[in-house]
Amino acid sequence: MSELPYGPRLSAALPSLYRGFLRINRYLAVPAYRAGLGPFFSSPFAGSIMVLRTRGRTSGLMRDAPLGYVIVDGAIYCCAGFGTRTHWYRNILADPHVECLLPDRAVSGIAEEVVDADEWVRGFRALKLALGLVGQATLPGFDRASDEELRERCRGLPLVRVRVTGIAAGPSDPGGLIWLPLTVLSVWALSRLLGRLLRR
Repeated sequence: MSELPYGPRLSAALPSLYRGFLRINRYLAVPAYRAGLGPFFSSPFAGSIMVLRTRGRTSGLMRDAPLGYVIVDGAIYCCAGFGTRTHWYRNILADPHVECLLPDRAVSGIAEEVVDADEWVRGFRALKLALGLVGQATLPGFDRASDEELRERCRGLPLVRVRVTGIAAGPSDPGGLIWLPLTVLSVWALSRLLGRLLRR
């Protein structure tokens, strides 16, 4: 991971961060998104968050990865923040057919690494803004870099464009899990109401 542009302190912490993100994603972020709580994850701090679904290159199973994203000219852009070793990035190289679970909808698409220099700069700058405070903290000072300097310093970060080809099943669709938080909320509200009625 030495080719990544994060500076010495953050670079030294990357292996631990990678393992930590894998656990957080598996046990918190992905289940919450599947349950329809995606809109609560996007914030000025974390930025715009989606779940990218790829097919595992060895297992053949669908794999979910929460990522920052931005939409530019109808395409979804995201970045392999841990470089070319990032699992989801390696998965799309084997099979570019993906699904994106956005906060308000789910789409299917074809994922491609951005190789055009001008498109890379446009997409990367837009994505950095969409990442909120996290983007500012991990890549400080990059707003002032020239296009050439930005490409050179971030050459180890693959930028991926997802060209939307259709709709996909989301949490609110049949088979989705939005019923789970709604059920919990309904049970909580009912128990409060019953408690008040019984105290009268």
